[in-house]
Amino acid sequence: MFNIFTMQVCAADDATDAEILAVCNRENPAGTQNGWSHVIRETDDSKLGQEANKAPVACADHPGRTHFLVVC
Repeated sequence: MFNIFTMQVCAADDATDAEILAVCNRENPAGTQNGWSHVIRETDDSKLGQEANKAPVACADHPGRTHFLVVC
């Protein structure tokens, strides 16, 4: 899932922000000057308000993975 400001990604639970952002920027560039720049790890993250309530969520298909939102 993605929109103009966020993209949802499925990553290993222990992946670092840098690892997640590197894959996102390589595989699906945001097209903005700074690219994907922030990983939402807490539902109360103020960067997105209500959007942040959608992540992080445990992946139902792959144990040990989580769906995170990234922000450009």
